[in-house]
Amino acid sequence: MRLDNILQLGIKELRGLIRDPMLMVLIIWAFTFQIYIGSKAVPETLNQAAISVVDEDRSPVSSRIITAFVPPYFSIPRMITQQQMDRRMDAGTDTFALDIPPNFQRDLLAGKSPTIQLNIDATRMTQAFTGGGYIQSIVSGEVTEFLNHYRGTTSVPVDMALRVRFNAELNKGWFGAVNEVITAITMLSIILTGAALIREREHGTIEHLLVMPVTPFEIMASKIWSMGLVVLVASSVSLVIVVQGWLSVPVQGSLLLFLFGAVLHLFATTCMGIFLATVAGTMPQFGLLLMLILLPLQALSGSLTPRESMPEIIQTLMLAAPNTHFVILAQSVLFRSAGLDVVWPQLLALTLIGSILFLISLKRFREFLR
Repeated sequence: MRLDNILQLGIKELRGLIRDPMLMVLIIWAFTFQIYIGSKAVPETLNQAAISVVDEDRSPVSSRIITAFVPPYFSIPRMITQQQMDRRMDAGTDTFALDIPPNFQRDLLAGKSPTIQLNIDATRMTQAFTGGGYIQSIVSGEVTEFLNHYRGTTSVPVDMALRVRFNAELNKGWFGAVNEVITAITMLSIILTGAALIREREHGTIEHLLVMPVTPFEIMASKIWSMGLVVLVASSVSLVIVVQGWLSVPVQGSLLLFLFGAVLHLFATTCMGIFLATVAGTMPQFGLLLMLILLPLQALSGSLTPRESMPEIIQTLMLAAPNTHFVILAQSVLFRSAGLDVVWPQLLALTLIGSILFLISLKRFREFLR
């Protein structure tokens, strides 16, 4: 084995990547605009929900209720008729339609319990689940204040003093941006390494390598370090310029510790990319395999939902996946400023998983070359 061979073959891979415009666009997109979208798109948060109101009472209390729906949770309510309500709901124009019945205020003052109809478009699931509770709380608050003739707070027997750590503003965009960086590292390291090997086969240059004085280990190692370096540099630039600069997301922990963990993670995922490329053989088959591998990896690694909420058997099985440990490490370092004394188990697990994947991929790669 010669280190010079590994270096020169890796440089060849970098030149081949530069000449592939689609992969270059994918890298730029994944580490810039995709991170911005992940930061700004928070579908679980009620934001500018479309609401319309049928006011059949036209009383002071109904006016109070209507004017209580304000941005950013709701858009300015649109006044409609009953005939328009069904049409607008069928067309998907409104997510919520509130119908205040006639004599609503009179029944309130008479001590009765009148009913307000709330129609919800449940096809917009993320807003429908939370929006109903928001609307009920707003209506109840306005009615209570109207009946009590003053605006005040409800006294509770126990008062809680909240102390929010790591994200005092409860800004979900911070989580979304960092999570997209983690996702992009895993996705692109597998795609770029697998595409590099398949590109050799499709262009016929793999036969040229076989007649050269290089070993399968050198060929595989060159693809690992070159594609891993591209993703590492892109993620570093993205964290500094896009996440911290453009989006103003504070990074709490050590970037060097995060990048060290990223190197170990890239070692494992690039080996995984080579293994998948040897199994697939062609780029369409490789794309189908990616769909079967990447989606479960991302969904079950703990980046989207906490691992504690998953079935125990899933938690145990996903410990064999490298990105499970990388997600734990990245969130601990970047969100909670964890040090080496906290994340060393994840570093050890990434090293072990990466070594196993390297040996399996090298064996498969040698069979592939034969």
